[in-house]
Amino acid sequence: MKNLLSILLICTFQFTYSQTSDSLKIKEHLIKITKTEKARNYKNITTLNQVASYIHNEFSTYADSTYFQKFNVNGKTYKNVICTFGSYNSQTIVIGAHYDVCGDQEGADDNASGVVGLLELARMLTRKTLKHKIELVAYTLEEPPFFRTNKMGSYIHAKSLKHNNSNVYGMISLEMIGYFDDTIDSQDYPIDDLSKFYGNKGNYISLVNKLKKGDFAQKFTSIFLKKKHIEAKEISIPKHITGVDFSDHLNYWSFDYSALMITDTAFYRNKNYHSAKDKMNTLNISKMTQVINTVYETLTELE
Repeated sequence: MKNLLSILLICTFQFTYSQTSDSLKIKEHLIKITKTEKARNYKNITTLNQVASYIHNEFSTYADSTYFQKFNVNGKTYKNVICTFGSYNSQTIVIGAHYDVCGDQEGADDNASGVVGLLELARMLTRKTLKHKIELVAYTLEEPPFFRTNKMGSYIHAKSLKHNNSNVYGMISLEMIGYFDDTIDSQDYPIDDLSKFYGNKGNYISLVNKLKKGDFAQKFTSIFLKKKHIEAKEISIPKHITGVDFSDHLNYWSFDYSALMITDTAFYRNKNYHSAKDKMNTLNISKMTQVINTVYETLTELE
């Protein structure tokens, strides 16, 4: 009986802290984040706080430390949710995703999918010996009317890193990682000729870089592309091209940190973007797990 109990405890431990993404947990997280009474937009502070607390509780289960980064906008308090792993390392890698939505919608792909990526990474990083300090950040106020302002949660976080002279190696923005489409002409681009290089099927995950991407973004992208879990393509074009800086990584570029965006290309593929149709049943959970697994493996291999 004692030996059987030991085996059960070991199996339970291995399942809880598995280093591969779990499709069942992804679905559970998506339900918790998207199926709220009101939309998680900037007007609904109660809903935002509810989702922030859920993220905080999940982070706290696994991380070395977890805390809220609070800031005031127009007389209201908003919260980033931050957790850390590998705090014994001096060099920091930030992985972020925003949990707010644009308007009155569930925002399953935009951007519950990215937040779920953070939650799964938190579980997978538990008890892992790391080469860098990993900081997972769930941002608020990425969406309009605060997009491209210093009120974005990611601007607040990036500025705090600079203010504290943090040794930041680089940053990754998980921005819509759940929508895939194998049909012909399901993928658009800001420049039509790009389809000649990247194809016309929206069946891949993209790593979006500006031309002068920096050491971190270059190394991360190189390792990620060598993995075979999922079709992946680097899109490296000038940052003035529409969509290249359409997420939280833009604020890290502003402070001269090397940063990239991992995305299904948003409105260039997912026509449910910023609409009530952006729901959980439109997402490809299997491919989401593959994206998350590849991010995890790349992080842990990165020197």
